[in-house]
Amino acid sequence: EVQLVESGGGLVQPGGSLRLSCAASGFTFSSYAMSWVRRVPGKGLEWVSSINTNGGSPSYADSVKGRFTISRDNAKNTLYLQMNSLKPEDTAVYYCAKSVEYSGGSPRWGQGTQVTVSS
Repeated sequence: EVQLVESGGGLVQPGGSLRLSCAASGFTFSSYAMSWVRRVPGKGLEWVSSINTNGGSPSYADSVKGRFTISRDNAKNTLYLQMNSLKPEDTAVYYCAKSVEYSGGSPRWGQGTQVTVSS
């Protein structure tokens, strides 16, 4: 059974940092490009970042470019998102998913992790 467990969210002040983790199981993690997406209150899902199977070719939404860094550790079946210089607009529930599933409109993900940026 495919399982994705997001963690690492929390409440931070503007300008702060968080590192999110996504623990994957139930599939061959290293065979899939992975993505982070977020659900912004009142706006729906927004793609944030993607990374290829080997940890290369990271890509980012313009809104987070230069502030967020995606990475993965295939030996640990874990995807990461380092978020720096956080803004109130980054407040959302963050999810990870196989990139191909997100692109296809039917991603499988976990509960997500809440990130709240507020003073």
